Amino acid sequence: MNTHPELAPVSGTFSAQGKRLGVFVISYNAEKLIQETLQRIPDEIWREVEVVYVVDDCSMDETTRAALTYPDPYRKLKVFRNRINRRYGGNQKFGYQYAIDRGLDTVIMLHGDGQYAPEMLPQLFQPLIDGSADIVIGSRMLHRRDALKGGMPKYKFVANIFLTGIENLLSGLSMSEFHSGYRGYTTQFLKRIPLWENSDEWHFDSHILFQAKQAGATITEIPIPTHYGDEVCHVNGISYGLNCIRSALLFRLHRWGLVRLNRYDIAPHSLVDARKLDDPYSSHSLIYRRLRKMKLTHDKVLDLGFGCAGIAAAITQHGAVLDGVDRDPVAIAESGPLFRRTFQHDINDLDNIPFNEKYDIILAADILQFLVDPADILSRLKKYLVKGGMLVVALPNVVNVQPRLRILLGRFPLHHRGILEEQALHFYTLDSMKQLLVRAGWQVEETDVTNVPLTLLFPFLRARRWRLPLWLCRGLTLMFKGLFAYQGLLFCKNPNEADLL
Repeated sequence: MNTHPELAPVSGTFSAQGKRLGVFVISYNAEKLIQETLQRIPDEIWREVEVVYVVDDCSMDETTRAALTYPDPYRKLKVFRNRINRRYGGNQKFGYQYAIDRGLDTVIMLHGDGQYAPEMLPQLFQPLIDGSADIVIGSRMLHRRDALKGGMPKYKFVANIFLTGIENLLSGLSMSEFHSGYRGYTTQFLKRIPLWENSDEWHFDSHILFQAKQAGATITEIPIPTHYGDEVCHVNGISYGLNCIRSALLFRLHRWGLVRLNRYDIAPHSLVDARKLDDPYSSHSLIYRRLRKMKLTHDKVLDLGFGCAGIAAAITQHGAVLDGVDRDPVAIAESGPLFRRTFQHDINDLDNIPFNEKYDIILAADILQFLVDPADILSRLKKYLVKGGMLVVALPNVVNVQPRLRILLGRFPLHHRGILEEQALHFYTLDSMKQLLVRAGWQVEETDVTNVPLTLLFPFLRARRWRLPLWLCRGLTLMFKGLFAYQGLLFCKNPNEADLL
């Protein structure tokens, strides 16, 4: 099948080593070249991969028909066609999501016009298979003279070096080339990044490399031959270059903490939540200071949905004995040593968690909004708290000024964290969260509110010399709680004997 034998690896040397591999052939108006590109994929790749799938981005020619009529002796070829043109980045999003949904371990993107040599697939797959890389880039610029010998126009050669230099400088990466379309990823990496936040345009490729830097992913570059032939370039070079520079600059500002972009908000929740104690007016800090007023020595505390266990880590130092519940095995593994006992369990199924004692304090911070029936859970929790014990609740304030303005503009955007978190099932105002607790039979003895988390948006504010903006924000929040409070905190007392419930 190989029509370029000078590029072919030694037959029979490639093995998937039990991994599920996929080749994603991204295509647009490639009717004349798609079959040749598929034919150039080495036989050993066809034998070892689970699937080769073509995604035609609503071409204006017969790319889909050409791919469907390709003789596929291995019966591993699948062909998809977008109903609308999703653009280069949008097409990649679909292709990588398919790899994730199918359960592949690694996927390599190959261009349907054959500009990047399919014969190099074994070399690109190898670092992904052996675990030495999360990302593999086929680079034409590791040996720059070869790029010119392969027909790269001089203006593209100079522009590639110039743009790559700027992007390396601003991102902290050291790539030989940012602009190769020959790329492979592990799906474990793809699952970690907010893929769908990236651009649908050509600078999607830059976005994903900046995300790799933010995630601490391992990138390996493999030299590949340069080829410029009959393929048609669909890129507006000036617009593309400006978008790349703008993206690199915004990434640098995000790294400095001067702006916050969801696409680069990749740090695990545990790292983000652990920083809440650096903000004197965060929920973690305010709850910790309130609990410090109590005699915590030997108090038994139950932490529901503890995540990074930021509060737990702080109060353990004062002699509290903690048990924790979380359904996330990563949270259990990372934070488990802080607890006497941990229960990997769904809090919705509270009565089947094997508690064998009553607690003095129950923490339910940022958890109730994710439960199917929080009122029912609140009622049942009283069975596990001594009479007079404290329940601590933290819930986001849905009528904070930010969501108010967005709703006024006709938008209700959900995010992977924050007030409008996409996994939340319920939303509350300061009044409705208090009513929720009263209806469940709790005595609300004290309330407080948190500031907008400025230190997460602008990390430099954690330094003491920048506390003035936090104090001003605190004053504004206390004056206009309904408008500026980010979260409501409620400290409740159990008025009932647990054994009588």
